[in-house]
Amino acid sequence: MKNILKAIAVFFLAFFARSVLHRYQPRIIMVTGSVGKTSTKDAVAAALATRFYVRKSEKSFNSEFGVPFTILGVGNPWNDPFAWLSVLRSAVALMILPNHYPNMLVLEVGADKPGDLARILRFATPDAVVVTRLPEIPVHVEAYPSPDAVREEEFSPAHALRAGAPLIVPVDDEYTLESAIRTPARIISYGYTENATVRMRDTNFYEIDDKVEGMQTTVSVRGEHGQCIVKGSVGTTQVSPIAAAIAIANAFEIPLQEALLALENYEAPSGRGKLLVGRNGATIIDDSYNASPAAVEEALNTLKMFPHAKRRIAVLGDMLELGRYSVMEHERIAVLAGASADVIVTVGIRARAFTIASNGAEVMQFDNSRSAASALAELIREGDVILVKGSQSVRTERIVEALLAKKSDVVKLVRQEKKWRERS
Repeated sequence: MKNILKAIAVFFLAFFARSVLHRYQPRIIMVTGSVGKTSTKDAVAAALATRFYVRKSEKSFNSEFGVPFTILGVGNPWNDPFAWLSVLRSAVALMILPNHYPNMLVLEVGADKPGDLARILRFATPDAVVVTRLPEIPVHVEAYPSPDAVREEEFSPAHALRAGAPLIVPVDDEYTLESAIRTPARIISYGYTENATVRMRDTNFYEIDDKVEGMQTTVSVRGEHGQCIVKGSVGTTQVSPIAAAIAIANAFEIPLQEALLALENYEAPSGRGKLLVGRNGATIIDDSYNASPAAVEEALNTLKMFPHAKRRIAVLGDMLELGRYSVMEHERIAVLAGASADVIVTVGIRARAFTIASNGAEVMQFDNSRSAASALAELIREGDVILVKGSQSVRTERIVEALLAKKSDVVKLVRQEKKWRERS
């Protein structure tokens, strides 16, 4: 019965979304990929907001439910029947009453299983596509016959573009670049390679009085140069969304300096490398939103390079949805963890593999985030830099909450909605 109700809801959401798009004809930018979609979506929306009336996906609303919610401008009704009635009223009002509807939609799209993006593309056709990284072992691979199948689906919105439409791709990602060349789209690349349309260089930590406050990079576009600072988050993954946003701004003929000015107030979403003040003068790198091998690798590199740290602590939860690649990838990441941290804390059964190459690091192991949070809260000290990362179901944000110096900072964490906090 539950599956039947879900199918009915998906059908009607798609119908209303298609009808609203047909009536208002907004331009649609789709953001797809396996790593960094939400950050990129937020940066793209910020870069375009000075020229267009923009609506973006809220949080990570990227599914066959989330995308229609964004198009209709409604929140997630969860399981509340009265909230679903409100969604219906909003959809009907958009279809029959005059509305000041956005002329630009920035839609994050994602796939958990085969066919997810095909269903979204049936009711929403992109005018431009931004692709983030498509790594060798992507998340959700356990639901697909191979990693190539995941990458093909994540790239599929690009194939829906008309000839000459903008396709924004990371030049450092071999698979994505090769796939882009086979499309008739207008390719605009971003990354660190010299031939990138939007090139980043001199990327490093941004410090004030020897305290890390974020990341900084120099961006070059067709002979123009500018400095970009991302405050409040760390990691090279925090500057790539800026480059992608500048690339899409370039596609819409927005000058570099105007785009950089629009991006000055951009902040990475919660749980993506966010810098938080921990107990006893410690620093927390809150990367608790989710975990894939590529993202954990980047996070550990950030921890390893983090300046002025007296002790580096990696709190790592299970990486889920990897299927037959799970053991191999956990063991591969173990080598990186041993080279990056003085203390390795694992959360979950799979994560125990992170300690097999500890390289002399102190090791602590926990079955779940609640027990880890209880133990770690009393152990951190001044000068510690603590990376917290794990797959969504591991709920490592509970660990971050326990380590906060100020309880009021809990509003900066992921999954703080009542429905999430009620879950076990």
